Amino acid sequence: MTAPVSQLRPTPHPNEKRLITIASGKGGVGKTWLAISLSHALARMGRKVMLFDGDLGLANVDIQLGLSPNADTSDILSGRLKLTDAVTRFEDEAARSAGFDVVAGRSGAGTLTGLGRDALIGLRQGLVHAAGNYDHVLLDLGAGIEQPVAILASHGGRCLVVVTPEPTSINDAYAFIKLRRMRDATADIRVVINQAQTRREGEQTYETISRACNNFLKFTPPLAGIIRRDNKVKDSIRAQMSLLARHPDSSAAQDIEALAVKMTKD
Repeated sequence: MTAPVSQLRPTPHPNEKRLITIASGKGGVGKTWLAISLSHALARMGRKVMLFDGDLGLANVDIQLGLSPNADTSDILSGRLKLTDAVTRFEDEAARSAGFDVVAGRSGAGTLTGLGRDALIGLRQGLVHAAGNYDHVLLDLGAGIEQPVAILASHGGRCLVVVTPEPTSINDAYAFIKLRRMRDATADIRVVINQAQTRREGEQTYETISRACNNFLKFTPPLAGIIRRDNKVKDSIRAQMSLLARHPDSSAAQDIEALAVKMTKD
């Protein structure tokens, strides 16, 4: 019988508190965009940040940022490079000091999605070790609840579950939270509502998933933030630029900055 992921974790390392996982039950909720934007917002606050693209099959952090990395996760997993040697620097043209490090993924590499448990645990531990050089290490994970996501998310840091007002997103986010809690009842899980038409719609969406978690899991994940729907987001993605660089005064940028402030205070 396969042991629960929580049983596979070693004693939590102090560095784990610096990890922030960005996860979701389903794709299409803006998870990668949020991971990029939150990384940039934290960097603009003077924090030293690494963003790791942990979507091992459909990686696209580098594409959204217009980067051309010389190394990616396949170099790390093959042993050719250490994790800290595989970083690509994203520079904020308006403020060079507000850039952050990116470890790019390898899109379409089916071998990465089939990684064994030991390799995945080793990768997670590499991230924990690297976190000693940063204030925050963000992990943008693939959507769903498959083994790579479950193992990489199993650490002592925070897990932000991205949810949109769509019923399918709420349902799948609940499934992710349920599985994560089954593996580790002490997991620090928080909810981010994305693409809300209004703050009130965001609050209603949070109330829906919070009620389901409370009723069936006897657990209420805190609300980390609400990101309003903003057409400037699509424009920044098409331009392969960070929202905070292209539209720093947009409503979504303001919401991301508020989320970043909360991450530094909690």
